Amino acid sequence: MKRLLFMSAVVVLLAMGILAGCSKDEILDTYNQAIQAAGDAQLTGNWSLEGKRKYGVDHYTGTYTADYEGFSGTEYLFGGTSIDREAGNKIEVICNLSITDGTAKLVLQSGSDAPQTLIESTGYYSETIELPPAGNYILVEGGEFTGSIELEIK
Repeated sequence: MKRLLFMSAVVVLLAMGILAGCSKDEILDTYNQAIQAAGDAQLTGNWSLEGKRKYGVDHYTGTYTADYEGFSGTEYLFGGTSIDREAGNKIEVICNLSITDGTAKLVLQSGSDAPQTLIESTGYYSETIELPPAGNYILVEGGEFTGSIELEIK
């Protein structure tokens, strides 16, 4: 249902741009803004998070710290959908993960690719990642996870 509503909105925006005599660049910019807004809706809301998130220059970057107690589920922390991200297509992910019980992993979900586990054991992780033009999300998955995470994406 969400996808149908989104696609309808995109078609309407494109039709309005064409009828209004917008240039190709203006139409693409409008389309990019529409898919960015839809991509932001995928992120877990601040009120539902186990910890505290602060965004950086956009929703792809920022910091997140949390202490978990028996957490099972998924939190979509950072990311979005963009054809042309203003800040470029590279992000640096820095994470300290501490697992005292259960399981936890930091995951990169990119487009239709299989999810890529970045770290899934107690320790430190740091890597620069090049994002393709698609939906790209950094998320935490927990199974009765007790522990903590400190995450910075820049």
